[in-house]
Amino acid sequence: MSSLQIKKNYRCVPSLQQFYSGGPFVVSSDGSFIACANGDNIKIVDSSNASIKANIEVDTDAGLTALALGPNDKFLFSAGHSRLIRVWDLSTFKCVRSWKGHDGPVMSMACHASGGLLATAGADRKVLVWDVDGGFCTHYFKGHKDVVTNIMFHPDTNKTLLFSGSADATVRVWDLLAKKCIATLERHFSALTSMAVSEDGWTLLTAGRDKVVNLWDLHDYVCKMTVPTYEVLEGLCVVKSGTELASILGSCNQQSGKRKDRSSPIYFVTVGERGTVRIWDSECGVSLYEQKSSDVTVSSDTDDSLRGFTAAVILPLDQGLLCVTVDHHFLFYSLIGHPEEKFQLILSKRLVGYNEEILDMRFLGEEEKFLAVATNLEQVQVYDMESMSCSYVLAGHTEIVLCLDTCVSSSGRPLLVTGSKDNTTRLWNSESRNCIGVGTGHMGGVGAVAFSKRWKNFFVSGSSDRTIKVWSLDGISDDADQPINLKTKAVVAAHDKDINSLAIAPNDSLVCSGSQDRTACVWRLPDLVSVVVLKGHKRGIWSVEFSPVDQCVITASGDKTIKIWAITDGSCLKTFEGHTSSVLRASFLTRGSQFVSCGADGLVKLWTVKTNECTATYDKHEDKVWALAIGKKTEMFATGGGDAVVNLWYDSTASDKEEAFPQRSKYEEGVLRGQELENAVLDADYNKAIQIAFELRRPNKLFELFSELCRKKEGSSQIEKALHVLGKEEIHQLFQYVREWNTKPKLCHVAQYVLFGVFNILPPKEILEIKGIGELLEGLIPYSQRHLSRIDRLVRSTFLLDYTLNGMSVIVPDTNATEMKDAGNKLSVENADQEQELTSEMLKEKTPSKKRKSNKSKDSSRKKVKGAAYTSVAPFSLEV
Repeated sequence: MSSLQIKKNYRCVPSLQQFYSGGPFVVSSDGSFIACANGDNIKIVDSSNASIKANIEVDTDAGLTALALGPNDKFLFSAGHSRLIRVWDLSTFKCVRSWKGHDGPVMSMACHASGGLLATAGADRKVLVWDVDGGFCTHYFKGHKDVVTNIMFHPDTNKTLLFSGSADATVRVWDLLAKKCIATLERHFSALTSMAVSEDGWTLLTAGRDKVVNLWDLHDYVCKMTVPTYEVLEGLCVVKSGTELASILGSCNQQSGKRKDRSSPIYFVTVGERGTVRIWDSECGVSLYEQKSSDVTVSSDTDDSLRGFTAAVILPLDQGLLCVTVDHHFLFYSLIGHPEEKFQLILSKRLVGYNEEILDMRFLGEEEKFLAVATNLEQVQVYDMESMSCSYVLAGHTEIVLCLDTCVSSSGRPLLVTGSKDNTTRLWNSESRNCIGVGTGHMGGVGAVAFSKRWKNFFVSGSSDRTIKVWSLDGISDDADQPINLKTKAVVAAHDKDINSLAIAPNDSLVCSGSQDRTACVWRLPDLVSVVVLKGHKRGIWSVEFSPVDQCVITASGDKTIKIWAITDGSCLKTFEGHTSSVLRASFLTRGSQFVSCGADGLVKLWTVKTNECTATYDKHEDKVWALAIGKKTEMFATGGGDAVVNLWYDSTASDKEEAFPQRSKYEEGVLRGQELENAVLDADYNKAIQIAFELRRPNKLFELFSELCRKKEGSSQIEKALHVLGKEEIHQLFQYVREWNTKPKLCHVAQYVLFGVFNILPPKEILEIKGIGELLEGLIPYSQRHLSRIDRLVRSTFLLDYTLNGMSVIVPDTNATEMKDAGNKLSVENADQEQELTSEMLKEKTPSKKRKSNKSKDSSRKKVKGAAYTSVAPFSLEV
């Protein structure tokens, strides 16, 4: 058996986050991302895996009501209840412009194909057109008698038409050049929900809640056809020619012989309250395709048996169809061939925009490639771990699913059991995605279920009716069309209050139950005989689990503690404190030597059993963490809670060590190179020293080396040799250092010396080719000019000194330089003798005398000395 590798750290990857809470959304021109309204924020979501690319924070209480994208996806327009229209730059995700125009909330907006105009429709019954760059109103239209719910520019930029649909059941056509309403289309009897224009630009399609689609001729604005759909419509879109769907529809239409003439028909898609996608032909007014069953999740509401669609968008580049449901799911449909129906729309991907609270979850399958999640819904959502898209939904319960558990049966089929508030348990085959068994008999909501660990032939359920039931899986068939009724093997009244958690021992001999009555009980299977009662917690117990190797049980309680108990005598072996609120889940890791816990404080903690210490604490949730799932193979785990976020946690102990090792080796290598640098300086090998200083990024050492070379006679040649070896990046780095040195008067002379060397070895063209050199040269020029003017002032001051000394006959012109040199030598010898005599006389004068008659002798001696000093100086030449 290999030695245990204690885990010290986990890396969190937010894999499932809420990004859509209902309201407006808009798809990019290439279908790569979706901009969604999520409360007061805008989420930019990757359409492939639901990962959030960016979060745009709008003002609080903004209440987003409308979104629109520019033609090149460069700008995003938003509006809400605050009546502010904002323009966001998607490259920086910042607001570049905002203005207020309507007297009420903006209900819809559309951007012109040119990108220069933005049309907005408001609850104040007005339609306004804005100049995007200037932010001023260019058109003001009034005429609707109720809230304007839809607005759309004509897709042909040559036609200056604007369409607006209202809750007053009318559609108005506005001419942007004439700035007036040119037609009012009255044929609907309920609010308009969607509009579209045919590809040729001469037919307008409108859909409403009156269960019909009207086709309008834009030549004379007459309704040429009404297509009854017999369902309340929420979305309408036209199928463009040249797409795969249009070609298949055309071939199907020709084979069926339903064509009236040879004119090109208009195919359009409708979605509504039924939750099915239907495709229509405008010529015949009949449905060419309709889904046999709805992919929308089933609701427990008695009024509406299905939660329908709210919108539909045909994705560009033949990527399929996107439909949005009332419960904030994004369903992606792709087109595939079908032998009976020529083609079929298959649900290829489901992105869940909002999950509400996550109550429980488990990894599913032998390879643990799926994650089953129970939320505040009647369905169980199963997510693909790679893309984190919802692969499928298990629907069957009539109330909220409270708990679930998974296993792989002895035959290799992945099974899932769920407990619900409808007092039933259901057994599911995840491969066929069917319910194969239903367990009825509990008198309260089933709050805990647990599969057999070893034999996989039974599961246990606990309910708010305070009983525990053992359910047999004998006789379960994979091919059953209808779920069978499960039979109970044993029942016991276990606790005085609700049962929150169940756990089965690894050898299937015991089951442990945790309850709100502050106790945990261990029962012998299969007859549920009491073995021991674990008492010690001061609040209800939320979680229980058996150790995988020892005969002990771990419990998590509302008293903020975690306890480990001995099964033999029920004694408490260890108590762990650290959470600041109720501990809701605790599970073992690393063969029982560690465990992870999560609680109502939003914290996830990693503990080591032997030392009683908390190894790590993670704060990645904003609400209670209800759910915890442990991977059996990789021991990765997932957490979820009231913030509707699922976080995946991966063991990063080994990777942290690998990251720390290069840092240590880099430090050691830096120490060795530093020693080489010192040795090169001692050996006066300046070329090598300069190269090492560049590698180690030591500008102070570089300055010391260059300053030493400046003081040497052959320093310029050595500097040029050292600079010849440098590459463009190093030259760029050198210019950065020189720019800093040049700003300081004490260091500028070395900077100018180095610049002189660089300009001597490199031509100007090569210097200008270095990336980013222009900015550095701009920083060098002003200070260099300042240094030049300072030196110029010093040189001019020397001329004044020369003039003064010349006027005092101290210097003579340099005409007889050689004669003056000889005279200067003689003068220096005579001056030396006179200076010796002068110093001896001064020493005699300084000798203290006891009797001084007056101070005149002192003054006279000083005058003599001064006279002797100045009269002995002769004119000399100043060599320049």
